[in-house]
Amino acid sequence: MAGKQQLLDFCFAWSWGPLGWLVPSEIFSLEIRSAAQSITVSMNMLFTFIVAQLFLTMFCHLKFGLFIFFAFFVVLMTLFVYFFSPETKNIPIEEMTLVWKEHWFWRRFMHEDHHPQV
Repeated sequence: MAGKQQLLDFCFAWSWGPLGWLVPSEIFSLEIRSAAQSITVSMNMLFTFIVAQLFLTMFCHLKFGLFIFFAFFVVLMTLFVYFFSPETKNIPIEEMTLVWKEHWFWRRFMHEDHHPQV
């Protein structure tokens, strides 16, 4: 069992693990970056604590179903990133507001009066 856990940790560390830190640092504009990053870190720590506290109880009750439970969320996260996260490659931080304004879903939440200072 320990080998399977190490394999899971290794795969997570090379795939979804760093994205909770990397994506928020790239998608927020300079005006709100520090506040947004602090909220992101706080939520990351809170949910890590919740998962750590509930894991053993859930494992005792769900057995193998717990891994299906987490696999469902991996699929859900993948779909969310594919459909709702804009591409940020080669885009300067100063232009992130424009990326959100042009995105098919997120543009409805962007105000027209906000102009980035370039």
